[in-house]
Amino acid sequence: MGRVDQLASERSKAQFDVDEMKIVWAGSRHAYEISDRISRIVASDPAFRKDNRAMLGRKELFKNTLRKAAHAWKRIIELRLTDEEASRLRFYVDEPAFTDLHWGMFIPAIKGQGTDEQQQKWLPLAYKMQIIGCYAQTELGHGSNVQGLETTATFDPQTDEFIIHSPTLTSSKWWPGGLGKVSTHAVVYARLIIDGKDYGVNGFIVQLRSLDDHLPLPGITVGDIGMKFGNGAYNTMDNGVLQFDHVRIPRDQMLMRVSQVTREGKFVQSNVPRQLVYGTMVYVRQTIVSDASCALSRAVCIATRYSAVRRQFGSNNDGVETQVIDYKTQQNRLFPLLASAYAFRFVGEWLKWLYTDVTQRLQANDFSTLPEAHACTAGLKSLTTSATADAIEECRKLCGGHGYLCSSGLPELFAVYVPACTYEGDNVVLLLQVARFLMKTVSQLGSGKKPVGTTAYMGRVEHLMQSRCDAQRAEDWLKPSVILEAFEARSARMSVACAQNLANFANQEEGFAELSANLTEASVAHCQLIVVSKFIEKLQQDIPGKGVKEQLEILCNIYALSLLHKHQGDFLSTGSITSKQASLANDQLRSLYSQVRPNAVALVDAFNYTDHYLGSVLGRYDGNVYPKLYEEAQKDPLNDSVVPDGYHEYIRPLLKQQLRNARL
Repeated sequence: MGRVDQLASERSKAQFDVDEMKIVWAGSRHAYEISDRISRIVASDPAFRKDNRAMLGRKELFKNTLRKAAHAWKRIIELRLTDEEASRLRFYVDEPAFTDLHWGMFIPAIKGQGTDEQQQKWLPLAYKMQIIGCYAQTELGHGSNVQGLETTATFDPQTDEFIIHSPTLTSSKWWPGGLGKVSTHAVVYARLIIDGKDYGVNGFIVQLRSLDDHLPLPGITVGDIGMKFGNGAYNTMDNGVLQFDHVRIPRDQMLMRVSQVTREGKFVQSNVPRQLVYGTMVYVRQTIVSDASCALSRAVCIATRYSAVRRQFGSNNDGVETQVIDYKTQQNRLFPLLASAYAFRFVGEWLKWLYTDVTQRLQANDFSTLPEAHACTAGLKSLTTSATADAIEECRKLCGGHGYLCSSGLPELFAVYVPACTYEGDNVVLLLQVARFLMKTVSQLGSGKKPVGTTAYMGRVEHLMQSRCDAQRAEDWLKPSVILEAFEARSARMSVACAQNLANFANQEEGFAELSANLTEASVAHCQLIVVSKFIEKLQQDIPGKGVKEQLEILCNIYALSLLHKHQGDFLSTGSITSKQASLANDQLRSLYSQVRPNAVALVDAFNYTDHYLGSVLGRYDGNVYPKLYEEAQKDPLNDSVVPDGYHEYIRPLLKQQLRNARL
């Protein structure tokens, strides 16, 4: 069968310069060129094949991941890739592995919390992968509540060592990726005990396995925690369990950038501010928001292309059925997700800027923007990961029955992605942190202390409590000022209402617990406002390329108005808009879907994903779905034989009514 591009006619309808949009999506021409080159290197290397993952047993799957990680490192060295290029290569290999935690958590922890001497000792080994590290914080009994961790690190002044110990079953480290079978070292978080006094949780570098034969060192019990959700998916990762039985480490293996223990056993705070630790948190959460846009865009790319290929019902006289993407119900579910992918991309870009800004301020001992930056990254991590997890599942449904096949790429993408709603901060717990910050901001409004950054709109709270939306026609909802005012009014009014309800409680903590569901809703409103406002800010920049800015404006409006429609109850109950204005917004939204329709396939082409990276028969660039689905089905191990294994023992006796005589 010849290679036919089933989507060529879709691409010919595009009203914008796709190559220029690719650069906007990548963030810069430099980033685009690196991503494009590296993704092709990975896609063309048979060693990185991944279409058989879902069929492999756990041991085989894990060994395969080790092989790929080793091959990736070999290629990085052979091609002399820069750190940026190496990071992209690991991204496009697209397989959760111990290296994710080594580069993404272990090294940043040492950089963020280690002294200069500690960094000079440990980082060169880690950069060359002469040691492999993981991040051992979460325990069997405590995840979100880091202050509740039970592992202890007791200082022994006699030997100048810390004794790392797991006093209970629930103090076992549980979940760290890379820990189960691979890591030689870990940054272990434990309660620092000196002379019986508890100084809270600190980080310690602990060697876990011998660098000669990889056996666990004395006092260390370590293993894998077992199979996780999905086929393939996150089962390529050796999430581990770890117990310590009075393991001794030298005193200088406590990460001592922020606080130290002296030779005499004195606990001292260094002159480096504790807030520096938040810098690392802002960095990690910023990468999670960027990852959300990647995962969401993959799912949307698959669903959009397949919706254009798939035809069902409504055949005209020529017998050709209607493309599924032409149904308004499909557009109403799919296009807001396409818009969200772009929205999350741009808020992720802005978070990169915020991280740089916070870091520079911290170095100059300016902590003024830190609480706001911390709340903002916590909220955006929660908002984008929850929305993305739900969106991947929605994209699977948008692909009908075939979306349920592993070869669609969507079940595995979902299974790999959903833990993001829990790791690095449970999404509901994070929203409650945002709510505390919002309540504090509202309580300080009368004190003359001006709200900063993403809460600056709260400074106009009196206006926002009174303001009336002035949309009178559907097209008024295309004005950024009208959209922003509605979102600001909704968020401010929800926060103020929560603060007023809290004031009725004699005990603030009891009030916070009682009103927590309302408080999380206020946090979501605030975070959605941030995403909308950052999308609008992006459009104020100079964006070159024929039709590119126009398409982004359409997507920005779809993102905002689809949220307004979804959360209509908030907007109406707070009086931010009237029911007539809500109806006009919905009319405008329908019109925007019609404008996106001819550009939909081109807008997902702009993500510039190779077929290898997408890993989906339904999302293939050429749209040649049906022959490839058939081809994939033939590869299943069940099809190795025509008559199934087990026929003679079970099926034949059943058919021949001889079950009583069969040896079951």
